[in-house]
Amino acid sequence: MKLIPIGYGNAVSGNRLIAVVSPESAPIKRIIQDARDRGMLIDATYGRKTKSVLIMDSDHVILASALPASIAGRASGNDGEEDCDDDR
Repeated sequence: MKLIPIGYGNAVSGNRLIAVVSPESAPIKRIIQDARDRGMLIDATYGRKTKSVLIMDSDHVILASALPASIAGRASGNDGEEDCDDDR
């Protein structure tokens, strides 16, 4: 099982990850609200601004403060740390 770090010591299973998207669009905001209503939202931002939304195959939606490009880079095996300021 491959774990992908998403910031602040948190990680998600790479095998269960479907998509990493930006939270800016209205459809993604609806997905977040729907997950919140169903109790399937996990907020891993530690009170910081949400920069990424991770969609899992278990219908969980995870909010992260790392940039989508950074998380995608980590998932593909690149470090991706230069794009992320969440661990400081």
